[in-house]
Amino acid sequence: MNSKLNKIFFLISLFLIILVSRSNADGITVSVGRFDHSDNHAKSDMLQLDYDFDKVLLGSPIGDFKPVIGFLTTADQAKYGYAGVRLDYKLANSSVLISPSFTPGIYGKGDGKDLGHALEFKTQVRAAINLNPTFNVGISYSHISNASLGDKNPGANNYSISFQKNF
Repeated sequence: MNSKLNKIFFLISLFLIILVSRSNADGITVSVGRFDHSDNHAKSDMLQLDYDFDKVLLGSPIGDFKPVIGFLTTADQAKYGYAGVRLDYKLANSSVLISPSFTPGIYGKGDGKDLGHALEFKTQVRAAINLNPTFNVGISYSHISNASLGDKNPGANNYSISFQKNF
C-alpha cells in the first residue's frame, strides 16, 4: 500500500479513536468470515470490527437509525475503514434483531482484490439473536462497491458470523 493511503488510514483511525472516546457506545461487534466469496481468484478470510453507537440519529416506526464505525481486514492485507449508519429492527416480541447498514469508507487492496477506487460503499444486513441482555450472535452478508466511481467496479460479496458485546 502506498504511503498516501497509509496516512489516510492513520488519520481516519485517529479520528475514530477520538470519536469513540467521546461517545457512549452500546456495543462492539467482532465478525469473522469470507471476503469476496463469489470470486474464486480473490476470496480471502476476513476480520471485521464494528463500534456500534447507542446514540439514536433518527427514530422510526420500524427501528432506530444509529451511527456505526468499523474496520475490515483480509488475510491478503486488504483494509477498509468506514463510518455510516445502521437501522436496528427488533422482530416483534422476539430476541431477533435485523440490522441493515450503509457505510462509505476508504479501501486499500494490499495484496488482495483491486476494487477499482479508494472510496467504496458497504451495504450489509445482519441478523442476530440476543442470547442475553449483553451478548448476541449473528450472521451478516455485505457487498462492497465503488458505485462506478472508478474505471472498474468488480465489487466484493462477503459473509461472516458475528459476536456483539453490549455495554
